[in-house]
Amino acid sequence: MSEIDPKLIRRINELAAKAKTSELSPAEEQERQELRQAYLQAFRDGFRTQIEDLRIYNQAGQEVTPEKVKKVQRDKNLRDD
Repeated sequence: MSEIDPKLIRRINELAAKAKTSELSPAEEQERQELRQAYLQAFRDGFRTQIEDLRIYNQAGQEVTPEKVKKVQRDKNLRDD
């Protein structure tokens, strides 16, 4: 799983802290919005990867992974069946 760039998070936090103490310039507002979008996209990509790699088993030990997920796993060559 890929991690979200620490520099991205640091800059988002810097802008958030500045916004609490003073007003952001229009350029900083735009930057903050772009950084938030980049963060959300990275988060969604990482979460999607986790879900796509997941296999679900019931208490009897039988795999019950949904077919939709199995298809994605097959398409990415993550499954042999």
